[in-house]
Amino acid sequence: MNKFIPIGLLLLSPCLASAADWTQFRGANGTGISDEQTVPTKWSKTEGIRWKVELPGRGLSSPVIADGRVYVTACTGYQQTRLHVLCFDAASGKKLWERQFWATGGTGCHPNTSMAAPTPATDGQRVYALFATCDLVCLDRDGNLVWLRALTKDYPTVTNQVGMAASPILYKDVLVVQMENAGESFVAGIDKLTGKNKWKHDRERQINWVTPLVANFAGREVLLVQSPAELSAFNPLTGEKVWKYQTKGIATIPSAVAGKDMIFLPGGDLEGLRPDAKGSPELAWTGTKLKPATASPLYYKDHVYTLSGAGILNCAEAATGKVVHQERLKGPFSASPIAANGNVYCTNEEGTTFVVQVGENVSIVATNSLGDTILGSPAISGGAIYLRSDQYLYCIGEKK
Repeated sequence: MNKFIPIGLLLLSPCLASAADWTQFRGANGTGISDEQTVPTKWSKTEGIRWKVELPGRGLSSPVIADGRVYVTACTGYQQTRLHVLCFDAASGKKLWERQFWATGGTGCHPNTSMAAPTPATDGQRVYALFATCDLVCLDRDGNLVWLRALTKDYPTVTNQVGMAASPILYKDVLVVQMENAGESFVAGIDKLTGKNKWKHDRERQINWVTPLVANFAGREVLLVQSPAELSAFNPLTGEKVWKYQTKGIATIPSAVAGKDMIFLPGGDLEGLRPDAKGSPELAWTGTKLKPATASPLYYKDHVYTLSGAGILNCAEAATGKVVHQERLKGPFSASPIAANGNVYCTNEEGTTFVVQVGENVSIVATNSLGDTILGSPAISGGAIYLRSDQYLYCIGEKK
């Protein structure tokens, strides 16, 4: 039986999230790409910052934005046992509300990570926050608790002493949670209104930090679930398994990305997969010079980008895997790159964002330092870039 606390169902209403919102890890469709045309390219500690607010504690989660509100998670207390969900006004940075919860699962983790590692997801009406303690919380946009699940109560052997990090993603009325670890491993589709499982599949018991992705191939939307030996595709509504692609050494930190009818699967090398007419993928190319480190790959404007452990931004033709440009940046990078208006944004762990213009003439157009440790991936919404550190949440953009 699922052990969850239903607080009440919200009245169904049109979704408040818009195309310009950044509603989950790497944006609404998980690509890391924004269609906005007025995204800032230059800022510093003292210039170009719309607002900066202090956070109560640590976190690697990205902020998510919908309907003029910014949601972010954090953790505090002895051994990170206090879990926070915060909401800010996107225009002013004013804190609208904060909710706190006690952790029910273990809090052991690597020093570089924290219990607020997974990025929350929002549909504009509600925010869904998963913590590395395996506590899953649904709040409405005003901070009222809708439901709460302590997943370690349902699945008591779930364990990862170096920290959980896979982010939940939303697809229609299904919240997808991937929990692969040394104990009970599974991927589940959870009813976003009630917190109950719609479907669940057991997975191999291996530690894994990647985030699932929904992509469209051959007219069918599939949920891509990446594990060390297999990339699986499911129907995100029913959980039916559609196909699987098996290979060795699939990455357990950087997540796959899709674009232009291809999947870019990180591992010992980067593999370019091209689904056939039925949607099952075939290997199109292997990029031996495109291995990403921690950051996930990015597909943008017919090219695929990866950040190496040496801090090199590699650019290759998406169709062939041929490397066409390499740009040396200063790493290391934990945050995944994002793109907007012809630029790729790469934020390193020292809080410096390199803005790289792509196209025929690839070049660094700006190097922007905040002098603050940043491990979470940036977000874009409303003509602004959002960055979070353990101490602060930054909104980069013109003041309103």
